[in-house]
Amino acid sequence: MIQSLLIANRGEIACRIIRTARALGIRTVAVYSDADADALHVRMADEAVHIGPSPARESYLVGDRIIDAAHESGAEAIHPGYGFLSENADFAQSVLDAGLVWVGPNPHSIRAMGLKDAAKERMIAAGVPVTPGYLGADQSPERLRAEADAIGYPVLIKAVAGGGGKGMRQVDDAAAFADALQSCQREAASSFGDVRVLIEKYIQSPRHIEVQVFGDRHGQVVHLFERDCSLQRRHQKVIEEAPAPGMDDATRAAVCAAAVKAAQAVDYVGAGTIEFIADASEGLRADRIWFMEMNTRLQVEHPVTEAITGQDLVEWQLRVASGEPLPCTQADLTITGHAIEARLYAEDPAKGFLPSIGTLEAFDLGEDVRVDTGVEQGSVISPFYDPMIAKLIAHGETREDAREQLADALDEAVVWPVRSNAGFLVEALDHPDFAAGRVDTGLIAREGAGLMPPAYPSEEALTAAAAELAGPAPLAGFRLNAAPRRAARFLLDGQAIDIDFTDAEDAEEAVTTSVLISEGGQTWALAPFRASGAAAGGAGDGAILSPMPGRVIAVEVDAGASVTKGQKLLTLEAMKMEHSLVAPFDGIVAELNAEAGGQVTEGALLARIEAAD
Repeated sequence: MIQSLLIANRGEIACRIIRTARALGIRTVAVYSDADADALHVRMADEAVHIGPSPARESYLVGDRIIDAAHESGAEAIHPGYGFLSENADFAQSVLDAGLVWVGPNPHSIRAMGLKDAAKERMIAAGVPVTPGYLGADQSPERLRAEADAIGYPVLIKAVAGGGGKGMRQVDDAAAFADALQSCQREAASSFGDVRVLIEKYIQSPRHIEVQVFGDRHGQVVHLFERDCSLQRRHQKVIEEAPAPGMDDATRAAVCAAAVKAAQAVDYVGAGTIEFIADASEGLRADRIWFMEMNTRLQVEHPVTEAITGQDLVEWQLRVASGEPLPCTQADLTITGHAIEARLYAEDPAKGFLPSIGTLEAFDLGEDVRVDTGVEQGSVISPFYDPMIAKLIAHGETREDAREQLADALDEAVVWPVRSNAGFLVEALDHPDFAAGRVDTGLIAREGAGLMPPAYPSEEALTAAAAELAGPAPLAGFRLNAAPRRAARFLLDGQAIDIDFTDAEDAEEAVTTSVLISEGGQTWALAPFRASGAAAGGAGDGAILSPMPGRVIAVEVDAGASVTKGQKLLTLEAMKMEHSLVAPFDGIVAELNAEAGGQVTEGALLARIEAAD
C-alpha cells in the first residue's frame, strides 16, 4: 500500500481524499495557493506545501511545481482529484517519469478518451453505440455550419478537448450558429488550449446516464451501476442520483455492459465514468442510449455510487494504484436503496446565478445527510475557483426517502452572507416532475422562474426573528417598503421593513442587534434600521456595472458606438464562467472603462449607455 500521498487539488475533493487516506494510515500532503493558505484541506493534511499565487494557472495547473512539492515533502504518490490536471495525460506521464505513483489511469488511456472525436471513433470500432454527429478534421466555419445543417437543428457544438459542461453550446437554428461557434471556440481556447470542436445531434428528450467503471492492473474491469445526472443548468450538473429512475434490469445490463466494453477498449485502470445520452421520449431503452464521452477520473457525483454499493471509491483508487486487484468482483456488487446528491454553489439565483464571494460568517449544513465540503464557518469563498462549496448526499431505502431527506437538509441550511443556491435546490427537489422521476436535461430551463425560491421569508419567520430582536412585545404583521406606522423599522438584507408592535416605542428601544432568518434553504439578515445603514442607490439607467469581481475577456463595442437593446457590450469571466453584459436600451456608448484582459471589482462602472435622441 502507498505510504504517503500528495493531493494535487483543493477544496472538498482534497478533504475527501484526505479522510480515506487517513483511515488507511497513509500520510497526506496538501498543496495550496496564496488564496488557500488557511483552507480546510491545508489544515487537515499532515503536511502542506505552497505552490504559487492565487490564480489556478499559476499554482494548481503548474505540473512541475506540484511534482517538486511531492519530492520536497517525500510523497510517494500523487492523487489529482478531479478538475485541474486530473485528465492531463502529459502531467500523468511527468509524474511517472519522476518516479512517483500516479493515482489514475495510464496516460495512453487518458489520451485515447481525452479528445471527443478520437474517443468516438474508438468506441465505434469497439461496437459501442454513439450519438450521430460530425467528427471531421475540417474545422472551417463553413464546413462546420454545413454539417450542422445536414444533421438538423438543434445541435450541440462541443469542444473536442472539453468536459464538465465547458466548451459546449446548444444551437437551435442556423442563424445562431456562427455566434455560438465563436463563443464555444473562445471558451475552448481559454479552458483547454484547443479550439477544435465537434457537432452532435441534440436529443429532444435527453437523459444523462453515466456508468461508474473501475479497472485494475490485472486485467479486471467492473461497473458499479449507473447514475442519472439529468438535472442540469446550462450543461452543468445540479442534482445526481443512483440508480437512474425508470431503469429496468434489461436496460441496465445492456448499458453497463457497453460501459465495460468501452473501458476495456482503452485498457482502463482506475476510476472512470462512461457518459451516455438517452432519448427518453419513450422511457429508457437500450436501443436509444448512446455513448457521449469518458471521464478518465473520479467524478464529483461519486458519493451516490458509494452510497448504493457500500464501497469507498477513493480507497479503490489507492489500492489499485498500489498494484492490488479490485476489492470486488462484478458478482459481489449490488444496489442497496437510492441516493441523491445536490451540489451547493456559492451563487445567487436571484441575480442569474452569478457567483458570490466573501467570508462564511454563518455556515451550517446539519448532520442528517452526508456532507462533503472544503469549507467551514469562517472560510473565505474567493473568486479564483469553482463556486461549489459543498455536496449533500442522502441515502434511503427508496428514492422518495432520499429525496425527502435531502430536501429537509437543504431547507435548514444556513449560508451567510455568501449567497447560495440551496433554496433553488429545494424547489428543484420538490418539483412534481422530479419527485415523480420524470427528469430530463431540459427541466430546469423549461421551468425557469418556477424554480426560483421566494424573495422574502414568510411572515411567520420574519415576525419571529423581529421578536427575537425586539424583545417580548407582540407582533401584528409587517410591510415591505411601507410608510412607517407605530412600528419598529428593520433592514432585511438592506431593504427597509416596518413591523408593527403593540408598544412600538418600547420595541424600538429594544432593537440593538441583528439576527439571521433561515428558511427554505435561504438565509436573510434582519437588522435594526439606521439611516447610515440604508443601501446606496443604483448607478442609474444606462450604467453597466460589474456584477462581480472578474476579468474582462472581450469588449465588443467602442466608445461612441451606437448600440441596440440586448446587444452584447462585453464579457466577464469569473469562477470559470462567462457572463455577457448587454445594452439595456437603444443608445450610444457614452463611456467605456473596460479593456480585454483587465481585472474589475464588483460594482465597477464598465460602460454607460445614453439614450439616442
